[in-house]
Amino acid sequence: MRHRLAHLLTPHTHEAGDKVDAALETSREGMRTLWISLAVLGVTTVVQAVIVALSGSVALLGDTVHNAADALTTVPLGIAFLLGRRAANRRYTYGYGRAEDLAGVLIVATIAASAVLAAWTAVDRLLDPRDITHLWAVSGAALAGFAGNEWVARYRIRTGRRIGSAALVADGLHARTDGFTSLAVLLGAGGTALGWRAADPVVGLLITLAILLVLKDAAREVYRRLMDSVDPELVATAHATLRGVDGVLDTGQVRMRWIGHALRAEADIVVDARLTVAEAHRIAVAAEHALIHAVPRLTAATVHTDHPPLEDDPHATLHHHAPAGRRAAPAPAHLPN
Repeated sequence: MRHRLAHLLTPHTHEAGDKVDAALETSREGMRTLWISLAVLGVTTVVQAVIVALSGSVALLGDTVHNAADALTTVPLGIAFLLGRRAANRRYTYGYGRAEDLAGVLIVATIAASAVLAAWTAVDRLLDPRDITHLWAVSGAALAGFAGNEWVARYRIRTGRRIGSAALVADGLHARTDGFTSLAVLLGAGGTALGWRAADPVVGLLITLAILLVLKDAAREVYRRLMDSVDPELVATAHATLRGVDGVLDTGQVRMRWIGHALRAEADIVVDARLTVAEAHRIAVAAEHALIHAVPRLTAATVHTDHPPLEDDPHATLHHHAPAGRRAAPAPAHLPN
């Protein structure tokens, strides 16, 4: 009821221009998140790098490298958001939203590379132990790394979920792991202060393990997006919404996929076989309208109409008509090359 009331009181249309404006707005929000988080991580990385040069802490070095890699993932994500603003054309008829999925693959590769570097550095320090100095500075840098990364993680994950960007959520998970690995550096500094010389490289190996755990989560997030995975609850919501539209007798298949940070849907509905084409079309349009307002982040839907077996033909099977629906944001008749 709250949603319907807000819908009635808010001016809106389903014109293509409105959809483009919404896509641009989410891209701008994503870019703003990237720039702010890049600035925070940049300052954190510089502070930690200075302390690494003074202390020689391999655990802090691994954390610093990971922070730097996390900051650099802003570049492919930023490019993906910019590409996503480009209009569809004859070759890329769905636009360039998939660029975000490619950016997600690069983020996963970056996380994997940082894990390899952290492991190599820790093993090297175990085989060739060295003294660590400026332990208080190392501890302070570790706390700064945790604070900066946790703030960036919350910001990225919150924005990513709001605008539907799996790549930005994966990058936020990456930053969160950096924060916890920064806390692990404190353990290394504490162990070293107590006289355990191997504490620093051992913590470096624990950091590697933490990086591998976040790698698994980020890879799963990106893999699901590449495989067109959606939350099953969204599909259940779509079925329930369609069945609540006047004139819809039942529903058939409902398919959804993410294109960048926007959802697209295809749905089959069953209507009375005695309806005219125009009447069936009106029901399809109403179903499309209901879907877009019931499913979060859904910006386009194509609704097809079917009819049940005719009463005078008991052996007839469910017949599929030509599409009676339309896309919420129809493409122009002549797309640019």
